[in-house]
Amino acid sequence: MKWVRYQSDGKTFYGILEEDTVKEVYGSPFDSYTESGTLHNYESIELLPPVIPPTFYAAGINYEKHVREAAALLGTEPNIPDKADIGYRAPNALIAHGQPIIVPKDATEKVQYEAELVVVIGKETKNISESNALDCVLGYSVGNDVSERTWQASDRTMWRAKNSDTFKPMGPWIETDASLEDMITTVRLNNREVIKFATNDMIFGVQKYISEITKYITLYPGDVVWMGTDGSSENMKAGDICEIEISGVGTLRNPIASE
Repeated sequence: MKWVRYQSDGKTFYGILEEDTVKEVYGSPFDSYTESGTLHNYESIELLPPVIPPTFYAAGINYEKHVREAAALLGTEPNIPDKADIGYRAPNALIAHGQPIIVPKDATEKVQYEAELVVVIGKETKNISESNALDCVLGYSVGNDVSERTWQASDRTMWRAKNSDTFKPMGPWIETDASLEDMITTVRLNNREVIKFATNDMIFGVQKYISEITKYITLYPGDVVWMGTDGSSENMKAGDICEIEISGVGTLRNPIASE
């Protein structure tokens, strides 16, 4: 099932996407819901980020190739993590499929994409085992962890490098039927394939991250966990179009624009 969040006549709704038709619902995927009977053509609705999370979690460094790229950026030796590294992102940065990534006026040319699997939590969870961790997952989405590398290297925290407005495209929907097995992530910049990697290459998987978080922090419906990226990224500039496809989940596409 594909859940979309969208705006129609100035109001926000959830709907179930079937082929090209969106079935509007009363309620949300995180609670009880009923179909309203209203139908929309998918191309006619204004998509919103699939969820505004109560808490926005992010894997620190979760692919070995990316560990090495990050170390090169900072001029340090690569340090493969021995435990799940969990951070936070800011919901203000979220935008939907199709909306523009706006590069701040004082950003350098090093504004880059990071393709990430997004895990969407469906129910309140605390102290869950790895073997049962997927029981709390509603579904999956596609995320672009846009990053300004100069700021990332120079600032004490990543407050603007990772969290500037529009720096977190997510969508186009929440896919509830996806399997974690053999997911392939592909990034295209202006229709040119720039990287492809398998989610099986994560250092720590979805189950490990959920179990680790819930040892200390309760997860709630609508929380999201972004699972990190692999390899290296290229710079993006105004006029570019970045497309991230995760097999079995969907394709997220956003243009780049200047402030």
